[in-house]
Amino acid sequence: MSAATASARISRDELAARIAADIPEGSFVNLGIGAPTLVANHLPEGLEIILHTENGMLGMGGAPEPGRIDPDLINAGKQPVTALAGAAYFHHADSFAMMRGGHLDVCVLGAFQVSKTGDLANWSTGTPGAIPAIGGAMDLAIGAKQVFVMTDLLTKTGESKIVEACTYPLTGVACVTRVYTDHAVFEVTPDGFAVRETFGGNTVRLLAELTGLELIDATGGEV
Repeated sequence: MSAATASARISRDELAARIAADIPEGSFVNLGIGAPTLVANHLPEGLEIILHTENGMLGMGGAPEPGRIDPDLINAGKQPVTALAGAAYFHHADSFAMMRGGHLDVCVLGAFQVSKTGDLANWSTGTPGAIPAIGGAMDLAIGAKQVFVMTDLLTKTGESKIVEACTYPLTGVACVTRVYTDHAVFEVTPDGFAVRETFGGNTVRLLAELTGLELIDATGGEV
């Protein structure tokens, strides 16, 4: 990866803030394990956005301040969280019923690959001996009304994570709405990936070179 390409990115916190800005008021939202949990720390103040945790809570807040951790309050990734006033706790089975029943407006998940038709692969690279860990991602991917993916555009070895077709085991088929990366925001459309916004001086032409895909310019700016 060239130095120019390496600098044409935004940080994970900046990306989390960008995703948070796209979540409508009144939404019920699940944040997947890993980087997506950062979104909780950037939700606009004054808006009612209710966070759901897979392990059984509605009304999750952001990360606690140092020294104010409650060991009984954790998210699905076992990270300490806070509970907002009016938060509710419930059985794991009820939590999955909410996920599977179409009651979540948005979920934010990580990904190894997303195909141009919106297929999601985020639980295994197929590495021999790897421990299966699909967890609740399959239920979230199919049950949420909108699926936002938060990921780096490229792997550590420079391969694109948005692809023509997934080569890793699938989590869900045709389920992804939008892909937020450190280089740009991509919308999944019937005609393939549309670039909605670019970061760090990236252009649609450069992104096409990085991904090897034909991309639709929906930025209204420079190609």
